[in-house]
Amino acid sequence: MKNILPIILLATATATAQYANPIKAPVYTSVEQALPHKATATQLNYRDKGIFHLPQEVTQLQKLTYLNLMGNHFEEVEPQVFALKNLEVLNLKLNALKYIPKDLEKLKSLTTLDVSDNAIQALPQGIGSLQNLSMLILSYNAITFLPNELSKCKNIEILEADSNQLSYLPDDFAKLKKLRQLSLARNQFNELDESWAALNALEDLNLEHNQLKAIPVAFTKLTGLRTLLLNDNRLTKLPEGLDNLGSLQLLSLANNNIKALPKNLEGLKELKTLIITGNPIPAAEVARIKKALPGCAVYADKK
Repeated sequence: MKNILPIILLATATATAQYANPIKAPVYTSVEQALPHKATATQLNYRDKGIFHLPQEVTQLQKLTYLNLMGNHFEEVEPQVFALKNLEVLNLKLNALKYIPKDLEKLKSLTTLDVSDNAIQALPQGIGSLQNLSMLILSYNAITFLPNELSKCKNIEILEADSNQLSYLPDDFAKLKKLRQLSLARNQFNELDESWAALNALEDLNLEHNQLKAIPVAFTKLTGLRTLLLNDNRLTKLPEGLDNLGSLQLLSLANNNIKALPKNLEGLKELKTLIITGNPIPAAEVARIKKALPGCAVYADKK
């Protein structure tokens, strides 16, 4: 269950970057096919074509808003991509990219960028120019830090940066006031910055499979949280005030070293699922938890 839940939660978001909308407009599968309609062609899908280069003629398709290059063999983002000034969705997932050029800043209309499953180590400083960006998917790369410029992308609502090599976030990260979904699973976080508590629009937070030893008390101010995944860390306890998270529906604490939950749990009135398997929690404490959360499905080890 612990491995399936995050996938379910984020599937809707990532699907936006992967799939064109044939109801909205025709979806062309090659530049040659689209060129006769270049005055109106808005969607181009080169997914899983096994190509190494994008035809230069793509620059004639200036109406393109959607470009899917997922599952190919691109080792770089070619200049012709940055000539498509009206792009709103750019999917570069599952290629062989090692970096993203600074020219990314030319795509001012971009709302969705997916560069997951590559070998990228850093983002360009110019990413702060993407003022319309609302979804950024960076999962499964080798990124060690996020530039402070990212905080200038004020409209980001979804940020997926799981399975990288992150151990901290930029100082101004909390300026992303519209951020609703944040996934930092499978990174190298040992501690969390209390400033994150200013992300008051946050609804879904995934921090599973890190090395966290504690959760700051300030995190109990994230009262809009619906999903909190903290499984597979090194936690020994949770902060008092956890019951302030009155909107929380799913809490995963599996595979930590927690012996007891905070005394007050009654405020978690929306909690539907609590996963505490793989912790040294005594049977009496499990019974107390279940009594305090009568409307919640509590998954615990059998004693």
